Amino acid sequence: MSIFDGLKKKNDKEEKSYGWDAITNEFDKIYPNQKNPKHYGTLISWNLGGNDPLRGISIYDGGDYWHFVTYGLTELYEKESENKEVSGYGMEFTFKLKKDKYDNEEAEIKCICGILQSIARITFTNGEIFKPYEFIYTGQTTGIDANGRSNITGFITIPDTNAKPLNTPNGKMEFVELIGVTDNELKTLLNKELKVQELYEKLNSDITDYNRKSII
Repeated sequence: MSIFDGLKKKNDKEEKSYGWDAITNEFDKIYPNQKNPKHYGTLISWNLGGNDPLRGISIYDGGDYWHFVTYGLTELYEKESENKEVSGYGMEFTFKLKKDKYDNEEAEIKCICGILQSIARITFTNGEIFKPYEFIYTGQTTGIDANGRSNITGFITIPDTNAKPLNTPNGKMEFVELIGVTDNELKTLLNKELKVQELYEKLNSDITDYNRKSII
């Protein structure tokens, strides 16, 4: 991935970016003073054999955290699918990473972009749809941070607390926010000791903090 050049072109032809603009417009409402957020785009698109299914990821400055939003799980340009009610897979991912004294903040941002691409790849290859109040558990015990030192090893999902579901010209879509959780917390969900919504209420925050301890 590389810094995106801001152009929304496909096959060298300028196309109407209905879906892309709908996402950007929603985040413009949340962050009205950030018209040019940090953005990482894909050099070789999935359609052309690239490894990254998302067309891009924007990162907004939320003050105490970085707010990520994906572009690519919905139909970003003109309507192509037969389902007129839903845009693409009907979702885009978001994530809020707490700002901290990282060894390399840019590496942490790129690491999250890579994780979001990996999760999106599951959808593109298997057709799996991620909904709010689910969890993502792989059995991984090393941290999801760039150095693998954090207690955060997986995710739960909620409706993004800032970005609202949209009715775009290409159909409906929602923003599914990922929250980082620890291995112990994931195991309580796996063992059905807690429901995702109950764990989220116990966390009392949707911002992922790499340095927090497990609440279980």
